[in-house]
Amino acid sequence: MTSNTTARDTAQGTAERLHAAGLHAPTDAVLSVRDLNVRFNTENGVVHAVRGVDFDVMPGKTLGIVGESGSGKSVTSMAIMGLLPPTAEITGSVRLQGKELLGLSDKAMCRHRGSDLAMVFQDPLSSLTPVYTVGTQIIEALTVHNPTMSKQAKEARAVELLGLVGIPSPKDRLKAFPHEFSGGMRQRVMIAIAIANNPRVLIADEPTTALDVTIQAQVLEVLHAAQEETGAAVVMITHDLGVVAGMADDIMVMYAGRPVETGSVDDIYYSPRMPYTMGLLGAVPRVDVAEKSSLVPIDGIPPNLTQPPTGCSFAPRCPLATEACLDGEPDLRAVAPGTGHSAACIKSEALADVDVHTVFAVPAVPVSRFDSLPRHERKTVLELRDVRKHFPLMKGALIKRRIGTVKAVDGLSFDIREGECFSIVGESGCGKTTTLLEIMEFHKDQDGEVVIGGLSNKQAADARAKSAMRKELQMVFQDPTGALDPRFTVYEVLAEPMENLGMPKAAIRKRIMELMELVGLQADHVNRFPNQFSGGQRQRIGIARALAVNPRLVVLDEPVSALDVSVQAGVINLLDKLRAELGLSYLMVAHDLSVVRHISNRVAVMYLGKIVEIGDVDAVFDNPRHPYTRALLSAIPVPDPELERTRERIILQGDLPSPLEAPAGCNFATRCPVFAALPPAKQEKCLTLEPALEASATDQQFACFYPDGELDADMLVVHENH
Repeated sequence: MTSNTTARDTAQGTAERLHAAGLHAPTDAVLSVRDLNVRFNTENGVVHAVRGVDFDVMPGKTLGIVGESGSGKSVTSMAIMGLLPPTAEITGSVRLQGKELLGLSDKAMCRHRGSDLAMVFQDPLSSLTPVYTVGTQIIEALTVHNPTMSKQAKEARAVELLGLVGIPSPKDRLKAFPHEFSGGMRQRVMIAIAIANNPRVLIADEPTTALDVTIQAQVLEVLHAAQEETGAAVVMITHDLGVVAGMADDIMVMYAGRPVETGSVDDIYYSPRMPYTMGLLGAVPRVDVAEKSSLVPIDGIPPNLTQPPTGCSFAPRCPLATEACLDGEPDLRAVAPGTGHSAACIKSEALADVDVHTVFAVPAVPVSRFDSLPRHERKTVLELRDVRKHFPLMKGALIKRRIGTVKAVDGLSFDIREGECFSIVGESGCGKTTTLLEIMEFHKDQDGEVVIGGLSNKQAADARAKSAMRKELQMVFQDPTGALDPRFTVYEVLAEPMENLGMPKAAIRKRIMELMELVGLQADHVNRFPNQFSGGQRQRIGIARALAVNPRLVVLDEPVSALDVSVQAGVINLLDKLRAELGLSYLMVAHDLSVVRHISNRVAVMYLGKIVEIGDVDAVFDNPRHPYTRALLSAIPVPDPELERTRERIILQGDLPSPLEAPAGCNFATRCPVFAALPPAKQEKCLTLEPALEASATDQQFACFYPDGELDADMLVVHENH
């Protein structure tokens, strides 16, 4: 007997016992999961990845599943879809419209996958077959479940689906390959394939994680439209609490493989009864809140699931844990009769109306010595003067010819003062990272001038001058795993930049111990290798390396985008603390405007290589003047269900223009909702003249001829989920 057959028999037997015991689904539930358990055999033992998951999803409703990485969210979805490897041991019950799915053969599951049950995966590029056209892949999904459907009907349905998810010229795009689409358009194609056969359940596993905020807003609108079109129940798996606030009807919070709190979206956000849920909500920065406060850090790491917990699995990280919490793992219990709100915490009743800041030890907002000084009285740490970076666009195999120019950075000018955090935001392809590379390059032949600590790149004629610049400027990279040499211990990683400056060994060792304490790591960790640390700890090591030579300016390239929200909060608090204590200045690139609002003093918004708005972060976020800035801010999800249901979203149509078709006037005119509402005479001005940065009464500058243009009602998309 094979392991697959054994697992199938075990699952079927468990399902029969559950239903015999009366643990069946409500009759109106389209998907019902009962006591779902998933175990994996590993070299270190059996990992109990999913432990006793129960939930029901009703037709037309959305269930949000949230939690940190490793909490079991994706494994749960893969078990429901029957996509786990045969070596996984799955027990429990998964019923789709009353039919048991666990225990079915792969062939039998194929009749349901893509038809009754469909999934939108996290990475659309790896989910789509690169050698087949988009049309072929949509038609394949239709052919598998509709063998009698005619070729013309399938092509017509494929065109209809692409139009439904907002792909322009759908008939022509059927013949395009996945690599010819942008990331957001590929995700739309995935949604089109998923809803092709009008499924009863649609599972979306982190569908917007790798996307820009504007594209994320478009994809969420498409998911919402797809749900309305098909009437499907949606299971939304995400770590973004803003996304589920606007999408979900009910929420299940998972930790260490099991649900620790369930309830309606309002119950979870406005009356959480589990310390872990409270910590997750408190760890999220808010794009709509100007008041500065430290984020809630959740210290520690999730437990190792090779050993069954003997008490509450969150107890080692919970500030309220007592001896009673270690006496057996608490079950989900109703916190209010008749509401469906349950929490796995023995202290849930005492947590009603308790502020998260009284539960977790939230540090005070750090104050820098520069905060009391007006900006014009502080020294300039970095200055850019008309910096440009243009790339030739070539065509041809043997004989290459220039067919255009990509203006990645096109005349950037700004400065950063002491003790200041300056952020650059914008969509992918706007030139943020190229700007950082130009600053770090610091070459005398660059087009434009970069001045760091009083030293200009035009004067950087030798290695000594560049070395002096490098000491003033250090960088923290987006991916701490790729940025740290896996062959070096932490001690060697931190010592390398100081050895390059010729520091004596005794001074290096002393400095390394200072750095470990500074970033909140233990001194005995210096002999470990990077792969022995969590993602958040590795990022702290990256920050320590950047601080090793006492720089004045630290460049942060998406420093928290790869981290869980709870770990992200600790790193953001650390960056705030270091800036205040050491008098550092930051130059940060980020796509998460909530993080930018929390940590920054000033912000620049970039579009196609140019700054379209710049100024004090509160002025720009509270009173955005450029239509592009308004669209970016409206696209950021807010972790507040009531606000998400009613606030207006400006959904930008289309993607960034091609470098070969860059507009002669305003670069943003092709996507601008204000432009679309203007009379022809004013539109002509936008199409022929390029707006310069105009100063307002404050420090705020913007590049728009009609900054106060009112948006027509039909240009706004009001995002309503209920």
